[in-house]
Amino acid sequence: MPLTPESMVADWLDHPAGGPLLRGMLAEHDQDAAALNPVRRFPMTRLVELSDGRLSLAELERLAAEANAAGVEAPEPAPPLPEWQERITPGRFTGRTAVVTGAGSGIGRATASRVAREGGRVIAADVVEQRLDELVTALAGHEVVPVRADITSERDVAALVRAADGRVDALANVAGITDSAAPLHEVDDATWQRIFDVNVHGMFRLSRAVLPLMLDARRGSIVNVASEAALRGSTSGTAYTASKHAVVGITRSAAFMYATSGIRVNAVAPGGVATGIEGAMTSEFGRERIRPTLAALPEVAEPEHLAASISFLLSDDAVNINGVVLPSDGGWSVH
Repeated sequence: MPLTPESMVADWLDHPAGGPLLRGMLAEHDQDAAALNPVRRFPMTRLVELSDGRLSLAELERLAAEANAAGVEAPEPAPPLPEWQERITPGRFTGRTAVVTGAGSGIGRATASRVAREGGRVIAADVVEQRLDELVTALAGHEVVPVRADITSERDVAALVRAADGRVDALANVAGITDSAAPLHEVDDATWQRIFDVNVHGMFRLSRAVLPLMLDARRGSIVNVASEAALRGSTSGTAYTASKHAVVGITRSAAFMYATSGIRVNAVAPGGVATGIEGAMTSEFGRERIRPTLAALPEVAEPEHLAASISFLLSDDAVNINGVVLPSDGGWSVH
């Protein structure tokens, strides 16, 4: 079977001609083919989409033509595993208002979409207005209130609360940024401040702003997106790791404080997710230390997989769950 840009990553890696070509291309970009193990079931075109311009469709087509011209017989691909199917629970959020940050892309978009399609009114926050416009278009017929907001801004946080019009039943603190995998001695003050402004201070201020509404209603659910980096020290740089440990601390403290007030506070700790989160492993020191850990990374999840976990914790289905940090990571945390 000839290779095409739509062929699975596994088919490329296992191809007698395509495998060496792909590994050679990765080596030119100082990348190891082992990094592709978690995405073996992705079509190569998905890597083009996720590469942010580092891999082009034209380059992929050239490699495919070169591999096919070699005339070697490729092994028969393994039967595909069953695909996961999202199953919407109609009416699960009917009559509820949910605030979702980072709603323009990735996990935030998938979460906003899931809640809206399950009947909720979604206050969708993102720093990029165009992404919000696209979300509203995609969810035509559902109740989505777009708010262009930077959660590091007190004024924008206040605007989000106003848009909720006095009621917030659920809050998903999804917005976040990562770092360059830099170890402590390489972290500059500006990077440290920016990481904490978005990942910690922003979610802290927004949570603080909506909690009085939840306290008045004597009900509410907050889900904070932590990370596998909140569970260990070997997956990211020092700034990102510290920020996500802080998210866990806020989650546990708030869960305890409001447990008798009808408010639940939980966190989800994703592993690898196919999103457009900012950041790249540009620190050579950090990259060399972290690479062995990433080699054990299970299959990368889609944003919709995380939205399933987050929407469950936001909903009344998780009525008896409070203060947990749920690893939604394909089992990475048990390695």
